[in-house]
Amino acid sequence: MTQRSFIRHVVLFSAKDQADVTRIRDGLSMLAGIPHSSLFEVVENSRADALSGEIDVVVYAEFKDSAALAAYKADPIYQKAIEVVRPLRDMRIAADF
Repeated sequence: MTQRSFIRHVVLFSAKDQADVTRIRDGLSMLAGIPHSSLFEVVENSRADALSGEIDVVVYAEFKDSAALAAYKADPIYQKAIEVVRPLRDMRIAADF
């Protein structure tokens, strides 16, 4: 297993309605205003993998440690993004490694 000095945070979202994918992406993009990540991206799935099309939007972030990740999740902007996105999303899968 690779030893790294940071935490990768990956969250996958699917929309209840495909018409809301842009609204989900825009709502998640608010998270870029939280200063605790060293790298932050929100992208729509390119669907290059023909066998898996369930995911619509991906959040990818890197944090220097678990304290930075916890501070990110405690920021008020995080709650605002949840309020925008939760009613629009069907599935949310998160992984931290």
